[in-house]
Amino acid sequence: MERDSEATYYQEFFRSRAPDLITAFDEHRVSPNFKFGVLYQREGQLTEEDILCNNEESEEFQEFLSILGATVALQGFTGFRGGLDVCHGQTGSDAVFTSFHSREIMFHVSTKLPFTEGDTQQLQRKRHIGNDIVAVVYQEGHTPFLSDVISSHFLHCFLVVRRVRKGVGDEGEEVSVTAREDVPPFGPSLPDPPIFTESSLLREFLLTKLINAEISCYKAERFSRLELRTRSSLLEGLQAELSTRSQCMMGDSPVSALSTSEGMRGVTEGSGGFIENFKRAIRVRSNSFDTLGGPRKMGGVPLPQKPKAATERDGESELAYKPPEPSFPPTDNLGSTEVKDHSSPQENT
Repeated sequence: MERDSEATYYQEFFRSRAPDLITAFDEHRVSPNFKFGVLYQREGQLTEEDILCNNEESEEFQEFLSILGATVALQGFTGFRGGLDVCHGQTGSDAVFTSFHSREIMFHVSTKLPFTEGDTQQLQRKRHIGNDIVAVVYQEGHTPFLSDVISSHFLHCFLVVRRVRKGVGDEGEEVSVTAREDVPPFGPSLPDPPIFTESSLLREFLLTKLINAEISCYKAERFSRLELRTRSSLLEGLQAELSTRSQCMMGDSPVSALSTSEGMRGVTEGSGGFIENFKRAIRVRSNSFDTLGGPRKMGGVPLPQKPKAATERDGESELAYKPPEPSFPPTDNLGSTEVKDHSSPQENT
């Protein structure tokens, strides 16, 4: 009777929990939350120290932040916090947050993170923005932004935004993009010219581009290698547990083996070590956002393809990017505004 009861238990396990464990492994990459850095570059600032030491926010910069999202108080904040402290104020008093197509986005704004007197490197700010994958740089003036100015193993892509004026009452935000060479192309394509005169269009484009940029960055060599190691470890733990459960159900292995399997699972799913640290730093997203289709490369410069219907690529769903009317027509050549060399400067158009 005891043997029958044990067999019944394991049969029930495989009917209920085994599919759940396999599904959890397959879906462990899915996350609806994103965090991005925001850097403020004034005229003449060419070094990381100059940029990270900015404390004052101009009215123009504040207007840009309001396009990205709403300024929220961190104390007691209950949404996605992106690693910021919501209890003791150790990462500043407020931050910029938004929800976009059911995704929660927290921005690490350099001017809102704590400033430390005497610290030229501003490590309190660098430890957040330097661990982001994608960052926005808002420029005031015509000083070029060099993507290798911000030293980081994680930052792989920058979206650079600058206000341009053609005349009285005729102004807009110019957008350019630079990414490391091993980051695959991502949409939506920059319009021609890459200037947005309406805030709603700029917001839709920037948030979509930011999310797609991060998803694309995870396919770069550094992140794809770490992801492979993580998924291999998780898969080994899952296989060991299911194998042990199966042996116990068939009566080929004592219950002590099950305890060993539970221990292996604990190591795989533990709260520390490489896997958990990697999962905290590398949050791979499986759902791509609205795109006009991935651009193809020609001569080292990515060129956009014609818009296409939603496709499945590498397990990720790509949707067509549909900005509010009026929209800017896509260009057949991104020119110098979208660069695929991490060490290349952002060029003006």
